[in-house]
Amino acid sequence: MEDGIFNFKSPKLLLVLSGKRKSGKDFVSERLKHRLGSNVFTILRLSEPLKSQYAKNHGLDLDRLMDSSNYKEFHRADMVHWGEMQRKEEPGCFCRIAIENADPSRPIWLVTDARRMSDMVWLRDHFGDVIEMVRVTAMEATRQSRGWKFTAGIDDAESECGLDTVVDWDWIIPNDSSPANLDRIIDPLVDHIQSKLKS
Repeated sequence: MEDGIFNFKSPKLLLVLSGKRKSGKDFVSERLKHRLGSNVFTILRLSEPLKSQYAKNHGLDLDRLMDSSNYKEFHRADMVHWGEMQRKEEPGCFCRIAIENADPSRPIWLVTDARRMSDMVWLRDHFGDVIEMVRVTAMEATRQSRGWKFTAGIDDAESECGLDTVVDWDWIIPNDSSPANLDRIIDPLVDHIQSKLKS
């Protein structure tokens, strides 16, 4: 990663999580952090720089845009459209900003919300040797129980469907049951991360 954008070394492992709305990407991230320790991970959200700039431009509450409230859902469609316009000018703009804010002292970096092929291309271009892709899945009934409802223009847009055709995930995490069952499901990933920490 010596292209002049960054001034520190790559992490030992860059995990990139993807999944539909209400599949539980943040919950899986939190379970990994809980299992391995917060000092291991730096959590990166590609949506954070997008939401931060969008909130600033539109006079909105950033904290409420970052949570899972109706406030975010009310602004989602316009925010997605605004983000697409930014990506047309610079496809990797939000990846770049998120990575620039990474803590270089943490050995594992975890991107919690990759949504588009352009995100994956940019990240692979810069972290090809350490990147692993994780798909978090959940059945529609599970997502509905968490508050998901199909919304035209959002759930059929690139921000939700842009990675649906990817088949070569390094890890697939079904997230339909209890936290205890999820812990058993992520055990192999936890072991893998621990092996990377020892290398």
